[in-house]
Amino acid sequence: MTKYEISEKNTMRMQQIGLEMVKCFDLFCKKNNLKYFLCGGCCIGAIRHKGFIPWDDDVDIFMMREDFEKLKYLWKDTEDYEIQYNRLDKPAYSTILTIHDKNTTYIKTGFHDRDVSQGVAMDIFPLDYAPQGIKRKIQMFWAIIFSIYSVSRAPLNHGNLIKTIGNILLGVVPSMRARYKIAKFAEKQMSKYKEKNCNYITELCAGPHYMKNDYDKDIFDNAVYVEFEDTQLPIPEGYNRYLTKAFGDYMMLPPLEKRENHHAYEFIDLDSPYKVYKGNKYCK
Repeated sequence: MTKYEISEKNTMRMQQIGLEMVKCFDLFCKKNNLKYFLCGGCCIGAIRHKGFIPWDDDVDIFMMREDFEKLKYLWKDTEDYEIQYNRLDKPAYSTILTIHDKNTTYIKTGFHDRDVSQGVAMDIFPLDYAPQGIKRKIQMFWAIIFSIYSVSRAPLNHGNLIKTIGNILLGVVPSMRARYKIAKFAEKQMSKYKEKNCNYITELCAGPHYMKNDYDKDIFDNAVYVEFEDTQLPIPEGYNRYLTKAFGDYMMLPPLEKRENHHAYEFIDLDSPYKVYKGNKYCK
C-alpha cells in the first residue's frame, strides 16, 4: 500500500482533534486523581510554541506506571473515544496505551492488516523506576522482549541485527497466546523496581533509543500547568532537565528541511469513522 503524506491542512485538523481529546482526558484525570504530563513534541511545543509544534500532529503523554495501570480499569469508553491496549482477547500490537477518536480514520503504515482501532490516537507512555548497574541492563533486556512480543513484529528501524533477532524470537513462538504471556511476564520484570530503591526514572516503551535515558526521579514529582493552545495542560515540574536529556537544545528550531511530520500513514479520512473502512482500507 502506498504511504500517504499528510497535508498541512490535515495536520491542523489532527491537532484540533488531539486538543479536544486531551482536554477530555485532562478532566478525566482530575476527576480520578491521576497524574499525567505532556511529553515529547507536545512538551517541547508547550514551552517553545505555547501549543503544538506547527508540523507535529499528535498528543504524547507520560504517566507513572501506577497511574498508567489504574487508567486501564477506570476508563470507560464514550461515544467519541475508546481506549486500546494489549489484551489476550483483543490484541493492540502495541507497547503503550492509546485513546482513539472513533469518528475519524487514521491508518498508520503497517497497520492496515490489523483489526485494531484506526482512529486518530493519543499515545500514553508509562514511566518506570530505573535501577543501576547490571540490573539496568537486565531491565532493558526485558523491555526489548516485551516490545517484540507485544508488537508481534520485528523492529524495522533499529538495524539488521535487531530485526534478525526479532524475527528469530517471533519464529520460535508462533502462538499469539504464548506471545501475550511472554510479553506480560517481561513487562512485570521490567517494571518491578520500586521508588525507594531507585534514583532514576526511565521510559521503556518508546523504543531502544529512549529506553536508555535515565531521568532524575524528582523531575516527575509534580505536574505544572502551562499554556497550551487555548487551554492549560500539565508538563513535568523538571521539564528543562527532561527535555535537555531527551532532545538536547530543544529551544532551537530545526532547519527548514527537517520541519516535517515524521509519522507514516497509509490512509486518512478525518470526517468518517474508521469502522466504515473495515474490509476495504484495512483488514481486507
